[in-house]
Amino acid sequence: MKFKKRRKSGRRHGKQTAFRGAKERTRGSGNRGGYGMAGTGKRGDQKKTLVINQTGGNNYFGKDKTLRRGNIPQKLNAINLSDIENNLQSFKIKGNEIDLTGFKILGEGNLSQKLKIRASAASASAIEKVKKSGGEIILREKRKELSK
Repeated sequence: MKFKKRRKSGRRHGKQTAFRGAKERTRGSGNRGGYGMAGTGKRGDQKKTLVINQTGGNNYFGKDKTLRRGNIPQKLNAINLSDIENNLQSFKIKGNEIDLTGFKILGEGNLSQKLKIRASAASASAIEKVKKSGGEIILREKRKELSK
């Protein structure tokens, strides 16, 4: 005798969960986390793409190390003396003074010309080599710390 096999799709009708597990997952907005941008914090993975696309990227989640104390040191670009010698035409030159603020001068290579270089920082070997060539490095003044 042949029986008609019951299909599984027919067994899902009338179930509250629709095979999603708990009933709470399917009802209301409890699964959604609220209205609008609610629930978009650190663990709001289902809404992260929405947040990143609409709110201008990762700035929505706050800055890195916001509770860091004190002054944040300025990041300087490093440049060697040999690079200064090779690319002398591309720098701003007033007389024989080159303005390299925002750079740290490193002592690799030599200078053949007498130059005044204004920079944010310099290594000891760079200062020594520039003085040997007859020039000087003018560093920016550091802030005087307030005495308590």
